[in-house]
Amino acid sequence: MSEHIGHECGIALVRLLKPLSYYQEKYGTPLWGFEKLFLLMEKQHNRGQDGAGIACVKLDMPPGEPYMFRERNTQPNPLDRVFGVLLERYRELVAQGAVHPEFADTVKKNFDFGAELYLGHLRYGTSGGYGVSACHPYFRRSSWPTRNLALCGNFNMTNTRDLNDSLIAIGQHPIFASDTQAVLEKIGFFLDEEHEDIYRYLRTRNLTGAELSRRISEDLDVARVITRASQKWDGGYAIAGLVGNGDAFVARDPAGIRPAFYYQDDEVIAFASERAPLMTVFDVNDAAQVQEIPPGNVVVIKKRGAVSVSPFTAPLPRMHCTFERIYFSRGNDLDIYQERKALGANLSDQVIKAIDHDWTNSVFSFIPNTAETAYYGLMSALRERRRQEVKSAILEASQKGQLTEAMLDDLIINNWPRTEKVVSKDIKLRTFIGQESMRNQLASHVYDITYGSVKPGDNLVCVDDSIVRGTTLRRSILRILARLNPRKIVIVSTAPQIRYPDCYGIDMSEIGKFIAFEAAIALLKERGQAHVIEETYNLCREEVARGGAVNHVRRIYEPFTPEEISKKIEQLVRPKPLDWKGEIEIIFQTIENLHAAVPNHHGDWYFTGKYPTPGGYRVVNQAFMKYYDKSEGRAY
Repeated sequence: MSEHIGHECGIALVRLLKPLSYYQEKYGTPLWGFEKLFLLMEKQHNRGQDGAGIACVKLDMPPGEPYMFRERNTQPNPLDRVFGVLLERYRELVAQGAVHPEFADTVKKNFDFGAELYLGHLRYGTSGGYGVSACHPYFRRSSWPTRNLALCGNFNMTNTRDLNDSLIAIGQHPIFASDTQAVLEKIGFFLDEEHEDIYRYLRTRNLTGAELSRRISEDLDVARVITRASQKWDGGYAIAGLVGNGDAFVARDPAGIRPAFYYQDDEVIAFASERAPLMTVFDVNDAAQVQEIPPGNVVVIKKRGAVSVSPFTAPLPRMHCTFERIYFSRGNDLDIYQERKALGANLSDQVIKAIDHDWTNSVFSFIPNTAETAYYGLMSALRERRRQEVKSAILEASQKGQLTEAMLDDLIINNWPRTEKVVSKDIKLRTFIGQESMRNQLASHVYDITYGSVKPGDNLVCVDDSIVRGTTLRRSILRILARLNPRKIVIVSTAPQIRYPDCYGIDMSEIGKFIAFEAAIALLKERGQAHVIEETYNLCREEVARGGAVNHVRRIYEPFTPEEISKKIEQLVRPKPLDWKGEIEIIFQTIENLHAAVPNHHGDWYFTGKYPTPGGYRVVNQAFMKYYDKSEGRAY
C-alpha cells in the first residue's frame, strides 16, 4: 500500500506443557517459551508498532510468592525494548548468582518471566490513545488467583458505549477509555460471578484453604464466562486472556472477521494472528498442523493442560476480512501468497487494454513493498498471454511460409513484457514534524525513482495493492513518475474501490477521506444530482435513530458505474500544477475477480457496503452524517 493506513493488532499466546526443567534439558534453556513468544511477536511485527506488551503466569507458586507479571512499552521499537529490558534483567540475575539457568527452579523463583504461560500483544492504536496505559495486555488484579485476568486482543467493538452502559446497569463505574477496557470489565464481572458461585458451593464443605483454592481453579468454567460476557459484543475480534490460576483462552468473533490460529504438540500449545509465524517458529512443515480457531468458538487451556474448543455464541455467515489477504498478513503463508498472485493475474485483461496491446513500449513495475507478490502474478499472466500470441503468430507465419529470423526477433525479443524496478522507498517521513505543509513537502520525497528505467514515450504500469485516500498518489507517486516522461501512467490496484468505512480493526473510518467517495460526491454535484447527498443524510439519520441495518450510503454510488468513478479519480489525483501532459489511468480490481482470487474470505464491506454485523450499518450511516456535518473523527 503506497499510503499508510493502520491495521489490526497481533496476538501471541504460548502455554508450555512440560516443566521448565524439561526445556532446559532438551533445548539448553529454561526460557524456551519466553523465546518462542518473542519470535511469534517478531514474526508479526507488521501488525502493529505503536506498542508491545507481554504478560505471564507462573504455575503452582507457593502462597506469598508473586505469580503474574506484565511488561509494556510504547517507545520506538517497542518489541525490542520489552524483551531487551527483561533479558538484561535476567543476565543481571545470573551475574548476581540469583539465577542458575541449569536449575530451572531458580529461574522460576527469581526471574519474573520464568513462567509456563505467556501472552503477547503488538498494538496498532485505533482508539484509547497511544500512551502505555492504553497498551495491551490489560490487567485486572485480585488476591484470588481465579479472579486475576490479563487480556489482549486484535479487535474493535462497534458498540463500546452500549457495553459501558451495560456495566453501569449492573452497578459498575467503568472508565470510558476504550473497547478493551469495556471487554476486560465485562469478562472480569462474569469471572467474579463464576468464582463466587463455586466458592459459595464449596465453602460449606469444610475444605482447607489450599484445597478450596484448588477446587475453585479446577471447577472454573472459562468457556461459560466468555459465553456470558460476550452476549452484547458486536465487532470483529480475536481476544486472548490469562487467568491467574493458570487457565488461558482465545476467543474469535462469530463471523470470523479477525484471524486466529493455534498449534499443539506434546510440548506446547501456541496461538497467533497468522498461520505462517506458528509454522516458522515451531518448525512445522505441514500447514494442516496449524488449526484455525472456528468462528464463534473459544479455545480454553486449563491449568492441568487440558484443551477444549467450544462455541460461545451463535454463528454468523463467514465474513473473513479480505484486507487480511490483500495487505495485512505476511505473504509467506502459502495460501496468501497464491491469492495475492491471483489478484495480480486477474488484472491482466484490464492492463492489456490500458496499454492497447503495446508490449514493445510498456514497462511494468510495482510500488513497494506489499504489492510485489501481486505484481509477480500479473507478470506471469501477461507473459502467458504474450506467449500464446507469439505462438499463434509463429504458427500462422510458418503455415504461410512467411516466417523469417527478423520476424522471430520481433515477436520473441522486442515484444516481451518489460519489467523494471522503477520506484524505491527512500526514507521514512519523520512523524514528529508538526507543521502540515512541511509534512506534505517531506512526503513527496518518501519515494524515489530509478532514472533511465523508462524511455520517454513508454507506457508505465505500476501495481499497488490498494488505493484508499489517493493522498500519496497526488502528493508523491505521480509527480515522481512523471519525471520519467512516459506517454501514459497506469496505476493498478489489486483491491477494488474502497467506498465504505471499516469498524472492525482497520483504521479506515472517515468516509470523507476516501478518494472513491470524493469522486462520487464530485460527480453528483457536476451532474446536477447534489440533492442525493442531502436525501442520503436524512435517511442515515432516520436509520440510526431507529437502530436499523440498511446502508443508505450506497445511494451515493448507485448513479455511476465503477468505470465512471475511476475516471473521476484519475482527475482528482492528477497533481496540480504538473508540466507533464501525459495520460493517467487508474485500474481497480473488480469485485468478481477479488472473490475469484480470494474465495474463502468474503468480508468485503469496504468495497460493497455489506457489513457482517448490525454495528457496521450503524457506523457507515454515522460516518456519512459526520461527513455531512463536517465533523472529523471516527464514527464509533
